[in-house]
Amino acid sequence: MTPPPATERRVVANVLRGSIGNLVEWYDWYVYAAFSVYFAKAFFPEGDATAQLLSTAAVFAVGFLMRPIGGWALGRYADRFGRRSALTLSVTVMAAGSLLIAVTPGYSTIGLAAPVILLLARLLQGLSVGGEYATSATYLSEVASAGRRGFYSSFQYVTLVAGQLTALGVQIVLLQFLTTAQMHSWGWRIPFLIGAGGAIVVMLLRRGMDESESFEAEKATAAQTSEKRGSLAVLLRYPRECLLVVGLTLGGTVAFYTYTTYMQKFMVNTSGISKSTVAWINFAALLVFVVLQPLAGALSDRVGRRKLLIFFGVTGTLATVPIMTLLGHTTNPLVAFALMMAALLVITGYTSINAIVKAELFPTKIRALGVGLPYALTVAIFGGTAEMIALALKKAGHESVYFWYVTACIAVSLTTYWFMRETSAESTIDADNAVPVEVAVEPARDTVAAR
Repeated sequence: MTPPPATERRVVANVLRGSIGNLVEWYDWYVYAAFSVYFAKAFFPEGDATAQLLSTAAVFAVGFLMRPIGGWALGRYADRFGRRSALTLSVTVMAAGSLLIAVTPGYSTIGLAAPVILLLARLLQGLSVGGEYATSATYLSEVASAGRRGFYSSFQYVTLVAGQLTALGVQIVLLQFLTTAQMHSWGWRIPFLIGAGGAIVVMLLRRGMDESESFEAEKATAAQTSEKRGSLAVLLRYPRECLLVVGLTLGGTVAFYTYTTYMQKFMVNTSGISKSTVAWINFAALLVFVVLQPLAGALSDRVGRRKLLIFFGVTGTLATVPIMTLLGHTTNPLVAFALMMAALLVITGYTSINAIVKAELFPTKIRALGVGLPYALTVAIFGGTAEMIALALKKAGHESVYFWYVTACIAVSLTTYWFMRETSAESTIDADNAVPVEVAVEPARDTVAAR
């Protein structure tokens, strides 16, 4: 049965419930990166500090390989059985991965089994977060009210970054009460236990969320046809949209993981700033970054998505090398904060609206899979390897080459932004919602990019 039309209050309630779950999922994902400097030796005892970080970064990258599988499996599940069910399932898998990391003994206790279990846990987390992004992006875009989809969907990155911020906040708190030796010994396990507990609470919370009206309407329509929702056969009818998602994502994901995840290690290993100071710099910068997301999302509802994407593409291409070069030569915390903030301002043009842009490309019957699979493949290949490439180039003595690599990736995406159409002007979400359920028969090609 299709639920009644959503009021603004109901929209806000659904966005909040979906966003809280998104926050916990991404907290669990980012805790690994935030605390890798403390648990690297426990799982990979051989070699110097950079070699140990490189090993944990490799596991971090391998976790990304599961994201396409998660994007496919959970995206397909969301298109067939509902966004709410898929979101509940993804957070359950995430809880299992976090708990496994928290309780696994170190290399000195169980030998090679320790890094193997760490890898297994990270694969579970990759499966979960691969499905979380697509389903969350789809759910938030569908429950948002028309004309404010950019604003409401921006809360995906509000909570995504808030998850990272929470991970850093937990790190800062632990550093106030535990010594460095205690953090390396057992303190790093605490945030994973927190994440596992939080994921269980969210699992229960998500069971009470409303299903999106778009999905309910599509389910009613599909009952009158023989076409399967969420199938690869249907997705293959939208090749241009899939390629657009790849182009949209490539530069954004490399820049995002560079400006956030890798930036912490860069300031410690290259700039020479202390770990505790770097934690505070990251926390303050990401706090401002969170506030920027809904502001930029609301701006996109007024001026369009494409202009913000072009802003990111142009400034990211021109400013990445200067920002990273200057940051690598400063030990002043205020200067480091200003440079990181400049980088985050640039990436806001992408992060605030990338979810809604992708969702607006696909019809309801294939939206979660269409957003999830090509996005996850791109993130796995480029985002997941960003930190590993950066560390490998540093170890080889060619760290500055990485700055140009990031610049090139952003430039490729800029080409996509320049030639794409404005998705908000002809959104498939609004088009689908405008078709009455009792007569809704979707045409074979009704997408923006195909025109």
